[in-house]
Amino acid sequence: MHRSNTAVLMSGVEWFDDAAAINPFMDASVAIDRERARTEHEAIRTALDSAGVEVIKVDAPERCQDGVYTANWALVRGEMAILASLPNARRGEEAYAEEVLRDLGKTVLHVPDGLRFSGQGDALPCGDYLFTGLGYRSDDAAQQFAADTLGFTRIALQTAPQMDEYGQAVINTASGWPDSFFYDIDLALAVLRSPSGGEKGLIAWCPEAFTPESQDRLRALDVVEKIEVSLEEAVEAFACNLVSTGETVVMSDRAPQFQSELAARGFQIITPEITELAKGGGYIRCTTLTLT
Repeated sequence: MHRSNTAVLMSGVEWFDDAAAINPFMDASVAIDRERARTEHEAIRTALDSAGVEVIKVDAPERCQDGVYTANWALVRGEMAILASLPNARRGEEAYAEEVLRDLGKTVLHVPDGLRFSGQGDALPCGDYLFTGLGYRSDDAAQQFAADTLGFTRIALQTAPQMDEYGQAVINTASGWPDSFFYDIDLALAVLRSPSGGEKGLIAWCPEAFTPESQDRLRALDVVEKIEVSLEEAVEAFACNLVSTGETVVMSDRAPQFQSELAARGFQIITPEITELAKGGGYIRCTTLTLT
């Protein structure tokens, strides 16, 4: 079986905050306990190390509240990286991320000017396939550029928007972009095992997180088997925001139904306790950028 996520990049929590509330999970009136966040971040690193994942750690970019969420810095395959194009509140991370990736020996490319791209957060590799999310943090043309450049077959998906009391799509006041509790696809879908040697891959997904058209597309997809995650565990426990090596899953400690499904399939499960990092709208997968 092919192992995945053998090496990841993590940053730090030195500047972690939620002052610019750029997603529905953030509440600027709720204080961040940065020391607790530091403890949680270290627990994630320790869990990954236990799973056999090499963790490369760098300092957090200065004065960047979301710099701990390295998954949004880029999409990496082999020696190439497609740099993200982030919301204004996160633009300060981009130059730093490019420097870090170049120092790691990656060839860094940019999406065409004017396009949004949320990096790995909205583009999840699954062998030669790439699950991509649209509409909130990434543009269609940027996703296609990344897939074509890195040699992926793209599976384009749309997650469900956040709606107001009048049934209208919510626009985030901090970013000016449409909003969703699944603003990045890694909150709605997880790659557990990639297709390999003629065997199907395995994903987890929350059906209610996707539009009807994307639900139909995923159900018809034959290259992967699928585990369904409840809407409650996906939103309240960030259940899909995990890291899997194909054998061990580092995931939320608050998703017992999903954990039972994984255990029944023979996965080893490690569940660090996360509360503070979730206040920024991210979880375990968000804090790790896959390098290999």
